[in-house]
Amino acid sequence: AAPRKDQEKDDDMKRLLITGANGSLGSVCRERLGHLADTIRLSARKGLGDAAANEEIVYCDLGDKAAVEELVEGCDGIVHMGGQATEAPWETIRQANIDGMFHLYEAARKSSTNPRIIFASSNHAIGFYEQTERLDAKSCPKPDGLYGVSKVFGEAMASMYYHKFGIETASVRIGSCFPEPKNHRMLSTWMSYDDFVQLIERIFTVPRLGCPIIYGASANDCSWWDNHEVAYLGWQPKDNAEVFREKLNAEMDPPPSDDVNAVYQGGGFAGDGIHES
Repeated sequence: AAPRKDQEKDDDMKRLLITGANGSLGSVCRERLGHLADTIRLSARKGLGDAAANEEIVYCDLGDKAAVEELVEGCDGIVHMGGQATEAPWETIRQANIDGMFHLYEAARKSSTNPRIIFASSNHAIGFYEQTERLDAKSCPKPDGLYGVSKVFGEAMASMYYHKFGIETASVRIGSCFPEPKNHRMLSTWMSYDDFVQLIERIFTVPRLGCPIIYGASANDCSWWDNHEVAYLGWQPKDNAEVFREKLNAEMDPPPSDDVNAVYQGGGFAGDGIHES
């Protein structure tokens, strides 16, 4: 059974790893998650600057299995934001999002700390659903490109390592996490930084996480996604993209009804071709 909302996780984290810590959301995590652990281990391939008082910096390529195992050792929690973040040639996606995920989970399996993991999945894992359809955690994947395929793979890896080895993972299908929506599609997919951070806090607080799929979006009036199956997390997003509708209407016209950005939940990714090397 799912844990009660009022239950809290007893043990504090000693070391939290944030991969992709130089990216847009990784930087938000670096700035706002320092209170979750005694030490924040930051990782990327480059560009992390100087470490703050409770930070340690470890440069690592996710394609390097031995380096990833060393990176993960000693970490009680992992916020996995690393990897290829947009559509790209298969060779790029494979190294970062396929091989990299395998290396991360093997590192977690071999580690002495059994870390709890947040995997930054994506709405592009279900991007070929039409915007008229409402989805929940039981909705089958419909990836809208190779990037989306890699996120479906990551969710499958998380499931297998949970059921076989007990490694808990929250796969968060992130919608559009920006300071504010950038287009009309994002009125449905937007997640504020505050709601994003609060979700991470809840994931590391509940006593039993399991291996849920969570739709990463704020409390938007025109959301396509239903998170009722993860109510036990106690996450209650507070922001609503609707407050930006008038501003968006003044800046741009909504897309035509037959445009991919008005038809598919994944928007433009659904109309993109295969990126060749």
